Amino acid sequence: MPSRLREKFVSEITPHMMDKFGYKSIMQAPKLDKIVLNMGVGDAVTNAKNLDEAVSELTLISGQKPLITKAKKSIAGFRLREGNAIGAKVTLRGDRMYEFLDKLINVSLPRVRDFHGVSSKAFDGRGNYTLGVREQLIFPEINYDDVNRVRGLDVVIVTTANTDEESHELLAQFGMPFER
Repeated sequence: MPSRLREKFVSEITPHMMDKFGYKSIMQAPKLDKIVLNMGVGDAVTNAKNLDEAVSELTLISGQKPLITKAKKSIAGFRLREGNAIGAKVTLRGDRMYEFLDKLINVSLPRVRDFHGVSSKAFDGRGNYTLGVREQLIFPEINYDDVNRVRGLDVVIVTTANTDEESHELLAQFGMPFER
């Protein structure tokens, strides 16, 4: 069964984007490519258990197994050696991506305290959007009692849009709560 957001994308958002930007073909209309969740665990250098907890939380949030990221070079000031495990990331595509975006927009973001909307300036110039989440507790799958450390994570939404304006419009149509 396709997700609610995917059906909305096909039936409402694509025609709206074609009207607004004057595309001649449906294939020109921008669409979501993938969503990457990244959790950097800098303190994993001294305590490897922290990385395991981050991986299990990321698994709960995303519904799939994260990839453990390793340091590319050694930095003595951070007591970091090349090849040390220092984070975890998950790439979501297809239905899982739409389910996650739906959950992020309608459940998780409204749970952020003092929430006034997400920044409209976090586009990279090529139609991708990056959002930093300060604490993993806003996701409904995370049980407050099981968390021994508040960690943040990055959510990168990759679209096929060519400009920031197109991707802003695409995400706004999905219901992303941009600040006024």
